[in-house]
Amino acid sequence: MIESEAMVSHLQALLSPAIFNQQALYRQLGMRNRILNLPLMLAAVLTLLWRNVPGVQELTRLLHNEGFLWVEATKVTQKALSKRFLTFPAILFEKVFKELLPHLQQQWNSRQKRPLPDSVNFALSRFKKIWIVDGSTLEALFRKLKSLEDIPPGTLAGKIVTVIDLATRLPVEIWLTTKASRSDVKFEPDILNLVSANTLLLLDRGFYHFHFWQQLIEKKVDFITRIKKGASFQVKEVFSNSYALRDRLIILGCGKNNTPILTLRLVEIHSKKQWHSYLTSVLDPTILPPYVVADLYRRRWRIEQAFNTVKRLLDLSYLWTGSINGIQLQIWGTWLFYAVLVDLGDAVAEELSLPFEQISLEMIYRGLYHFNVAYNKGKATDPVRYFSDPNNQVLGIVKRKRKPNKKLIIAPFPDRQRGQENFFFQNPLTSCSSA
Repeated sequence: MIESEAMVSHLQALLSPAIFNQQALYRQLGMRNRILNLPLMLAAVLTLLWRNVPGVQELTRLLHNEGFLWVEATKVTQKALSKRFLTFPAILFEKVFKELLPHLQQQWNSRQKRPLPDSVNFALSRFKKIWIVDGSTLEALFRKLKSLEDIPPGTLAGKIVTVIDLATRLPVEIWLTTKASRSDVKFEPDILNLVSANTLLLLDRGFYHFHFWQQLIEKKVDFITRIKKGASFQVKEVFSNSYALRDRLIILGCGKNNTPILTLRLVEIHSKKQWHSYLTSVLDPTILPPYVVADLYRRRWRIEQAFNTVKRLLDLSYLWTGSINGIQLQIWGTWLFYAVLVDLGDAVAEELSLPFEQISLEMIYRGLYHFNVAYNKGKATDPVRYFSDPNNQVLGIVKRKRKPNKKLIIAPFPDRQRGQENFFFQNPLTSCSSA
């Protein structure tokens, strides 16, 4: 992929302050101000990602002949660059990534025209944050570096557990282990240290752990998850009970082996000829109505989409190095690029006054090539305006609607409140829910 001054300037403006702020740490780590420094190494990793460079040999040629991003043409050996990938401190990339996130959060807050999904909009009036937590295995080591030639193909590289903000789609925190088979519950102490009161977590069954749930409740952190099939419980109170909805307060747990007995809420909704069951620590339906619970949990899938983007589109499925430091280097670089891509997608959604869900990050990523061509021909100057231009609809930036939108029921007791005022959510920016 060719580069354009507009994209280079955009990335440099975003990243330069965070890179500059690592100078003290850079010196503390004993790093010298040599050629292969932090600005160059970060530019190298981003170039591998966004220009889909096949390996370090080609990257070395690019650096020698053209330079990349903000780095001018520089002569280095392939051996030196490959070695640098193995040893360059990954914590510097991590710090740049984490300093960038608050800036992207501020930019997200400044955008007011693109509507949020109704359930998210409603829940944010009750909770400060809505986070999704999930783990994913790093499938294989991709032998881009010569140091990996002796590693058997398909060797698993480890596991990451990620926290994503449901509203912004930006990553909040990432943890890494080299043990691919490590259980999600091993990350529970990290999650407990991260979360604060008035946060709502969307958890999959990998975190089905009563002690963990109790600790969250004690911290005034709520959650929504799925109940295990065949789980035994006692019904304490019934809020709704109809052919399509059951909303009940239940007692879960038997107290054996010091397992806590918890009072939770079980929401069951009949859809497409089957019942879908959700557990939540939000016991009051007036705070989180049953259909809001279901719609929010359905959006837990957004973290799977994030994993799919970083692993399939940005090639995090294939690790370039077998060293833990090198793996971390690629992980932080990939998630950093993902965050920049999300920010660009959100800016396009704002420009079009469309929900973020209707913007395809994959097509924005693939469309960067076409923008760079248009820029170098003098036909485009700004990526947001280029992707928002109706004349460029052929790029597929805006997803096609597969099904009509449905109004979100926010009545706490739908069977008793049907036909009443405020039965459906009224979004100030859109009249109905986004898919």
